[in-house]
Amino acid sequence: MCIAAIACCAWIALAPYTAFAQADIHFSQFYETSILRNPALTGVFAEDYKFGVYYRNQWSSISNPFQTGLISAETHVPVGRQKVDFVSFGVLGYGDEAGSIDQKITAVYPAINYNKLLSDEHNTFLSVGFTGGYVQYSFDPGKATFNNQYQNGHFNANNPSLENLPNPKMTMYDLGAGVNLNTTAGNQNNITYIIGFSGYHFTQPKFSYYQKSQLTENIRWNGNLGMGGSLSENVSLTAQANYAKQGTYSEIMVGALVSWAAGKQYGEETMVLSGGVYYRYADAIIPVVKVKYKQMAIGVSYDVNVSSLKEASRMEGGYEVTVFITGRYPDKNGISRKTVCPRF
Repeated sequence: MCIAAIACCAWIALAPYTAFAQADIHFSQFYETSILRNPALTGVFAEDYKFGVYYRNQWSSISNPFQTGLISAETHVPVGRQKVDFVSFGVLGYGDEAGSIDQKITAVYPAINYNKLLSDEHNTFLSVGFTGGYVQYSFDPGKATFNNQYQNGHFNANNPSLENLPNPKMTMYDLGAGVNLNTTAGNQNNITYIIGFSGYHFTQPKFSYYQKSQLTENIRWNGNLGMGGSLSENVSLTAQANYAKQGTYSEIMVGALVSWAAGKQYGEETMVLSGGVYYRYADAIIPVVKVKYKQMAIGVSYDVNVSSLKEASRMEGGYEVTVFITGRYPDKNGISRKTVCPRF
């Protein structure tokens, strides 16, 4: 096997992991992955608890697609004698798979967030959150192919590859932290703002399938900004922006959703229909549709690729589907209570 072929096979097998040393996985519906965006956003939502699942399929028009599945759970509970501060708990796990040799990333991130009330009048909270993750990388060496297995113009998997493959699994531990400010404005406090800053990979773990050539995980810095408010009695607008930088890689996402609420039950909207567009700078335009019925919300988005890869991708990026269930804990009388808490 020639040196060029060896280098090519090594790059094919390990390039995605070299890339991930520079850039983490990302999602188009980034606002649904609080723990990966900023641990200080854990539990920052209107209800008391939130459970969700997430599926993303990307680049199926080019090669074996990147497929990512995610599950998460978050809650917040009041603390202190006056019960005006909150502690939020959450856990997020995901699995990412791509390529012909089933390259996988599996991760679990528990998180904790303390929300301190600064102003009751404007529902202003300062939140400080932390997350620690366990991450495993792996691939299936049995699905790798090499030059030596091609003889007389035919491929035979039983032919010896004569390659000394590394351990197909490696693990690392991660650490992230962030802060977030949540407040309201307007005559009836009907406009909500959030602004936050976070960092991940503070331990800068070293990893490689080959122990002698370890890679260092770059720290990822993340900034989040959002605003939500009513446009009329039944129509509201939610705008969000996110900036991430890791090594030489950076990502800017901006966009908004317009929501229309129909029907009310016990003071809450029975159904909310939302639609909007997000933009990942120099990469994709992302239309989003979301339907919420009582406690369940389903969101669908699609990446329309507009990067330099659009000729090969035929402007097909990837689609995402999210399903989330939210609710409030009942009081002693079995009635769902509504509390003043950090939310967006």
